[in-house]
Amino acid sequence: MARANARHILVKTEEQCNNLKTEIENGAEFDAIAQQHSLCPSGKQGGNLGEFGPGQMVKEFDTVVFSAPIGEVQGPVKTQFGYHLLEVTERQD
Repeated sequence: MARANARHILVKTEEQCNNLKTEIENGAEFDAIAQQHSLCPSGKQGGNLGEFGPGQMVKEFDTVVFSAPIGEVQGPVKTQFGYHLLEVTERQD
């Protein structure tokens, strides 16, 4: 069964999500941005969600996590919770 490790940053607006993605692309540390800005409790751990399988996260999230290249920041990804930046840190297919 496929498994993945990922981290994310959850914010309310697409604009903020895009701004944070630009900061990360310009050298800011993903975990530091997550700690400062993420609305998800996982932000305290740098956005780390741990290991999970398909179907354990919302559909939009799953689609990205189980198809995106490892180590590349993806997003904004819109879910019912808000806008996410996602990074797959590890995956076993």
